[in-house]
Amino acid sequence: RFRSHVTDREQRRRVRLGIFGWRFIWVRLTIQSMADVFDRPTRSRVMSRIRGSDTRPEMTVRRFLHSKGFRFRLHVRDLPGRPDIVLPRFHVVIFVHGCFWHQHPNCKFAVMPKTNRVFWEEKLNGNRLRDRRNQQRLRREGWRVFTVWECNLKTPTLHRLAARIVGSPRNPHVPARA
Repeated sequence: RFRSHVTDREQRRRVRLGIFGWRFIWVRLTIQSMADVFDRPTRSRVMSRIRGSDTRPEMTVRRFLHSKGFRFRLHVRDLPGRPDIVLPRFHVVIFVHGCFWHQHPNCKFAVMPKTNRVFWEEKLNGNRLRDRRNQQRLRREGWRVFTVWECNLKTPTLHRLAARIVGSPRNPHVPARA
């Protein structure tokens, strides 16, 4: 005979509430128990440690640029989107994006979470739209905008970035080639 895992107390509750009431409670209990693997205080602590600035990818790019002699400002509040790195001398801003949070196209790290999908689609698509809007505003103001993705933090990529910063025809500090 099939044995139910429901306790006697739970069975009495089902009968008392009727079918509709039980479904409502079951859905509520399922959402509370299955939506997250952490309890609220632990989830809060985990989320509070996700940094918005001075991240490991950002520090990698900053160390590289500094070692090549570039001097820059960080997180300039006067510019749209508060770029991670600003090189005023070259009129360049650099955003260092995490692949997940900014949904890097065709990247293995930009996976949409399976739980609470509606929330995450809205959140991550909003991030992408805001990034695009801020970059357009910066370009209209005359800044050159570069984006470095977390998955592309290899030395050749950073060397290409340095070459693009210095070698632009719009850069008044680079002498013209004869």
